[in-house]
Amino acid sequence: MEQVFGYIISLGAAVMMPIIFTILGVCIGIKFSKAFKSGLLVGVGFVGLSIVTALLTSSLGPALNKVVEIYGLQLKVFDMGWPAAASVAYNTSVGAFIIPVCLGVNILMLLTKTTRTVNIDLWNYWHFAFIGAVVYFASDSIWWGFFAAIICYIITLIAADYTAKKFQSFYANMEGISIPQPFCAGFIPFAVIINKLLDKIPGFDKLYIDAEGMKKKFGLLGEPLFLGVLIGCGIAALSCKDSKELVDRIPYILELGIKMGAVMELIPRITALFIEGLKPISDATREMIARKFKGAVGLNIGMSPALVIGHPTTLVVSLLLIPVTLLLAVILPGNEFLPLASLAGMFYLFPLVLPITKGNVLKSFIIGLVALTVGLYFVTDLAPYFTKAAHDAYAMTEAKGSPDGALKIPDGFEGGALDFASSLFSWSIFHLTYTFKYIGSAILVAFTLFLMIWNRRAILKFQRKAAEASENK
Repeated sequence: MEQVFGYIISLGAAVMMPIIFTILGVCIGIKFSKAFKSGLLVGVGFVGLSIVTALLTSSLGPALNKVVEIYGLQLKVFDMGWPAAASVAYNTSVGAFIIPVCLGVNILMLLTKTTRTVNIDLWNYWHFAFIGAVVYFASDSIWWGFFAAIICYIITLIAADYTAKKFQSFYANMEGISIPQPFCAGFIPFAVIINKLLDKIPGFDKLYIDAEGMKKKFGLLGEPLFLGVLIGCGIAALSCKDSKELVDRIPYILELGIKMGAVMELIPRITALFIEGLKPISDATREMIARKFKGAVGLNIGMSPALVIGHPTTLVVSLLLIPVTLLLAVILPGNEFLPLASLAGMFYLFPLVLPITKGNVLKSFIIGLVALTVGLYFVTDLAPYFTKAAHDAYAMTEAKGSPDGALKIPDGFEGGALDFASSLFSWSIFHLTYTFKYIGSAILVAFTLFLMIWNRRAILKFQRKAAEASENK
């Protein structure tokens, strides 16, 4: 099983998702050629996104490393990025079985009407495997690992249901789609609580400004493209030791600015490919459900948040938070993690935050600031366990004769990653499962059962209203 699913995952999202969408399209009655084209468009979208992300990390990486070197900012926990987290996830028995186990849980929850999300975002199942793998290596028990992964999966599906209506009304062309990705879902509590607190501040509602409002208010300065150029040039300038080097490296500074601007401009265009490929599948799925499964009205397809990371507010806020997060990492007392490789994942913090803030740039920035401040401490706290998991997973791959370079931690450092390790989900589930053992696990079970019952009631209420509306027609 480990070899089978290891091979499937090694294909990558760009290959996996076209296959999944083609099969799904044919199963729901779409012509093979149309289903295949939809799948290819989604695959091309993933390829384009990976190229743009690589452009971001390869361009920013050297400049940020130079800044770290000049100002002596190196901290104890080394940023390994999401490839290391995914490698930890899939180089265990938990990772080998995570896809069939989670699909089984999803089917069971659909039958018991405790979720209405069909999660086909198989690539991002590594997030569930990650929390399971870290618990597995820390506790040396595969059962505790599966327990943590399944709890995380159930809570994420319920979070996807909870945000589905707002998500679909906020983003264009997202009917019948939800986002069951735990990194995104982990920021929902921050968004809900902080959004309500900000609404209680007198006059704060008058500060509403979205990305389009920024363009009108600030003109060129409000454009993600120009902000990308500005921040790229600023980071490149900081990587110069003195004024002489600053003058000598003007071509490099301008080049980095243009590349950052290119990233801001290309991401929305690439995400449009996802939507173009997704629309025939989602439309046909809704029609089939309405025609054949009247009792299952309201089902949503669980998809990758990559669909919507091109939203202007996400781009603007993510871009502004990159230098702010670096500054926070240096000045926060007790933090030992300096995010560098993980900064490309900043965009994925906001897909489920924006529907709650209604795209308000200021609110989204404040929520991101608070979430990342707490997240830096989460990564620092989990670093010893992440390091153990990475060392053990590296030893396992080395024993097989193909050591995974992504898992290699430099001497004298611990390992960490902003991707999912900074999430409330990973930190709370890990400590309740590993640190507090049976008491913590009992709390998790009780909380998860409460959410399932609450979600079931919401689903039944939704279906009753849909049935009454249908009868009235």
